[in-house]
Amino acid sequence: MMHTEMKNKVSPENWKIAAHVVDLETSIIREILKFSSQPGVISFAGGLPAPESFPLETLKVLAAEIFDNHGHIAVQYSLSRGILPLREILAKRATQRGTPSSVDNILITSGAQQGIELVARAFIEPGDYILTEDPTYVGALQAFNYYQARYATVEMDDEGMKVEQVRKKIEEFRPKLIYTVSNFQNPTGITMSEERRRQLVEIAAEFNIPIIDDNPYGDIRFAGKNMPTLKSLGGDGVIALRSFSKIMAPGLRLGWMNGPSCVIAQFEKVKQCADLHSNTFGQYLAYEFLSRGLMEPHLEMIRKIYGDKRNLMLSEIEKKFPSGIKWTKPDGGLFLWLDLPKHVSARELFPKAVEKKVAFVYGEPFFANGGGKNTLRLNYSTANKEQIVEGIGRLAELFKANF
Repeated sequence: MMHTEMKNKVSPENWKIAAHVVDLETSIIREILKFSSQPGVISFAGGLPAPESFPLETLKVLAAEIFDNHGHIAVQYSLSRGILPLREILAKRATQRGTPSSVDNILITSGAQQGIELVARAFIEPGDYILTEDPTYVGALQAFNYYQARYATVEMDDEGMKVEQVRKKIEEFRPKLIYTVSNFQNPTGITMSEERRRQLVEIAAEFNIPIIDDNPYGDIRFAGKNMPTLKSLGGDGVIALRSFSKIMAPGLRLGWMNGPSCVIAQFEKVKQCADLHSNTFGQYLAYEFLSRGLMEPHLEMIRKIYGDKRNLMLSEIEKKFPSGIKWTKPDGGLFLWLDLPKHVSARELFPKAVEKKVAFVYGEPFFANGGGKNTLRLNYSTANKEQIVEGIGRLAELFKANF
């Protein structure tokens, strides 16, 4: 009887959850995925890698060998910074690619998203400004919003962030850090030009502001020329965030940070508060995949898949879309970006699109300070070629009927 009485008095809905948590918005992409996962819907909404790109058979073989060769160590607690062999090989790869690095510069994270979260937790206090592109990755905004950040936004064009605006924004807002997705940006697919990379690094160094280069797509270039990374240009002035999600398998939830050793030591403390360490077994999988030389041929396969899908989507867009729409032509990554006529609301079009069994992500949530009503993002990595042709046709019909 007493247990029943106590149970009836409990009102979880009235528990005093912190206001900044209650006010935090859920991820719009996760919400849209609820609609786009309905039967028959062709989804260009998510940022999911192509399922056919996952090296399942290889991972199956490696997993068995890891149990044989590493035994209980592979499923035991491990170092907060990550297992040493993986950090060593990542440091070596970075050095070979123009960024001199040691194991002390590397911290393994639970996906690049955790890297963003660790940066936010270590740097941001309520009211601090972050300088970022406009639009920018909505998952970063969600992480930064949790710590009650504000935003100094910089416009973009076909060469990325308009760096000529950065100095004025820094002088006006005094941001704590600069956040950028320099390669095949999420959401626009745009890549920052080499000249602007050099300018951004110089300005950030002048004001001693760290650059956070969120670079999960950098290895997925299927057109154009390779760019020097911001990290290779800016050295200790840049913290690079990388991920195995787009180049191996997202379910492993593995990424890494490459930054100054003194700052990595601070991130290590923050990570210990979050999850102690990332998936040990997954780290051994990633290490074996890299150490056996399997990554490069795997990347070539991914580039071919995504390049072909991008080419098909662009071809279908050019053939079928009505006039008045602009779109980006990414050289890599997973996304392209549409600018609809100014008077059109992509948000209002979304439920009509779902009725036509096709889904996208409308652009407004990617704009930190509002705007982007007439924009949307399309993903070309997940759908197969038949779905791309059919889905773009459905979008074309939607646009023609609503402009």
